[in-house]
Amino acid sequence: MSQATAADIRPTPRVTTATPLRRRVRLRLVRPLLMLGGIAAVIVGAGYYWLISGNIVSIDNAYVRAGKLSVATDVSGIVQDVAVKEGDHVRRGAVLFRLDPRQFQIALDGARANLAQVGLQMDAAKLDYQRMLRDIDAKQAQVQSDQASYERFANLVKGGGVTRAEYDDARFRLAADQAAVQGLKVEAQVQLARLGGDPNIDVTRTPEYLKAQAQVDEAQRQLDHTVVRAPFDAIATQVDQIQPGTYLAASVAAFGLVSTEHVWIEANPKETDLTYVKPGDPVQFTVDTYPGRTWRGTVESIAPNSGSEFSILPAQNASGNWVKVVQRIPVRVRVDRQSGDPELRAGMSVIVDIATGHVRHFSDLIP
Repeated sequence: MSQATAADIRPTPRVTTATPLRRRVRLRLVRPLLMLGGIAAVIVGAGYYWLISGNIVSIDNAYVRAGKLSVATDVSGIVQDVAVKEGDHVRRGAVLFRLDPRQFQIALDGARANLAQVGLQMDAAKLDYQRMLRDIDAKQAQVQSDQASYERFANLVKGGGVTRAEYDDARFRLAADQAAVQGLKVEAQVQLARLGGDPNIDVTRTPEYLKAQAQVDEAQRQLDHTVVRAPFDAIATQVDQIQPGTYLAASVAAFGLVSTEHVWIEANPKETDLTYVKPGDPVQFTVDTYPGRTWRGTVESIAPNSGSEFSILPAQNASGNWVKVVQRIPVRVRVDRQSGDPELRAGMSVIVDIATGHVRHFSDLIP
């Protein structure tokens, strides 16, 4: 009989199904807990986001706006030279273009000559008034002489000292000189009225002189407007529309300017997003052209009307097939410019986030 080895007497392992069964039981118990925990986490996260999201209003319907001007002048003339090129940065007061000034200089010289002539005429009118007064005095003396002759002849004609014809001649001469005195007084009054009732009036205060001075001022204004200057810091655009030698009619645009100093953001949020937005709220915004860079600003104003109120054909909602459409209210955002900021160009797309400061509460869910 052979001797048994250690391997032969090793215990045989027992095969059991308790471990897989136990795992399945545990999984059945844990799975609902995991599902409920996940749902609870989603609910808590959503509630937390809802609470904190009430402070921010995000608007993607927003664009950069800038002051724009169609450069024109109110006088007509031939373009003498253009001082800027397309895309040039111009400073306030810089010359943009000039019209040929010769016709306007001629008109100014004529107006100045007319002003000088009016001044001489008014000086002459003052002297003429003084002459009329002297003529009245002289004629008044003649009337006094005629009066004395008439009275003397009236006494003599009764005694036959003078003829009836001589008496009548003295009487008619007295009447004629009296009428002449009245006529001279009327002429003097007319002349005094032309002097404004003041015989010693300053010539420069007379209506005729003021009218002539106004003509000089208008001629000077038109001459000044032959030189067109930039009203603000800007970038010139569409300059190729005019060239030296082009006839430019009054009030016709020569080219455009886009301001570099007057820039703002125009956001168009839905009316339902404006509940807590107010002027003065801080703003952060990004520009699609410059990803990763953030600008700051402030809500400057909220329009008193929706964007459709001033459209050419506003919506007519009185019909029976009316459909409610959420309106958009323009909001103007002032940009806080910092040195080194990239240039903002009119029309760029912007995403605006407005911090309203409003904090939501769960009680807001209760009607």
